[in-house]
Amino acid sequence: MSESKSVFILPTQYAQLWKPVQTKINYETLEKLSVLRPENRLQYISEACRDKVVLDIGCLDETALEKRNTKYWLHKRIAQTSRKVVGIDNSEKIPTEGIRTSDKSIIYRGDGVSPAASYFDQYNFDIVIAGEFIEHIESPLLFFKNIKEALPGKELIISTPNGVSFANTLLGTMGREVQHQDHIHTFTFKILNTLCQRAKFKKWSIIPYHFYATEMILSSTGIKRTAAKTAEVTIKCVERFFPLLSFGYIARIRL
Repeated sequence: MSESKSVFILPTQYAQLWKPVQTKINYETLEKLSVLRPENRLQYISEACRDKVVLDIGCLDETALEKRNTKYWLHKRIAQTSRKVVGIDNSEKIPTEGIRTSDKSIIYRGDGVSPAASYFDQYNFDIVIAGEFIEHIESPLLFFKNIKEALPGKELIISTPNGVSFANTLLGTMGREVQHQDHIHTFTFKILNTLCQRAKFKKWSIIPYHFYATEMILSSTGIKRTAAKTAEVTIKCVERFFPLLSFGYIARIRL
C-alpha cells in the first residue's frame, strides 16, 4: 500500500478562521477524494486579504486588459478590502517608479519568483497572493521555497487553472483548447497537494473555484454574449456537483 499523505481542506464556513479538516490522500488510482464545492475566486481571495498588508505577485497581467477597470480585476478587489497592497510584476509596461493603482496600492516591476529582499524589509506583509501565476513560471517549487524563506509563518494564497476542468474537456470535444500562450504547467488537486508536501508547508487547504466567462461576456454582444452567459451557468452547475472538474483551484497555505 502506498504511503498516506495529507491535505488540509478548509470548510467554507471557517474560511476566515483557519480551522482545517485533515483528509488523507493515498495516491491510489480509484481513491475517493473529499473536495469542497467551488468558490468565487475573486471574492474568496479578496475577503482573505481583508484588513491585511498584501504582497500581490504577478498582478498586472493576472487578467485580460478588458477587466482592469471593472470589478473583475483581482488586484483591484484586493485593494478594496486590504489595508495596503504592494504588487510585483515583470511586465515591461511598468515604469521604474511603479504604477499607482489606488491610494493604498501600487505595482512595481520585479521578479515575482524571487522578490527582492527590500520589499520584505520595507513592508510587514501579512499575506502573499499569487493569482493565476504558478502555471506561468518555470519552477513553482522554487517560488514556494523563496516565499517560505522570506515570510515563515505567514500566509500564501495561490490560484491556478485545473488541468482536468470540465470547461476544457467540453471544448476538447469540439477540437479546441483554452490556454494562455505563456502557460507551461497544468495542475490538478493531487498535484497541488504534492507540491505543498514537497515545499514542506505547515498546513494548507485546496479549494476549487468556479468557471466564469467574464472575458467572453465583456468582449461580445448579442447572441454571442447570451451564449457565453448560458455556457457559464451550465458549466458552473456541473462544477457544483463534480468539484474535481472545476475550472481551477485556490491553495491557501501556512508558510
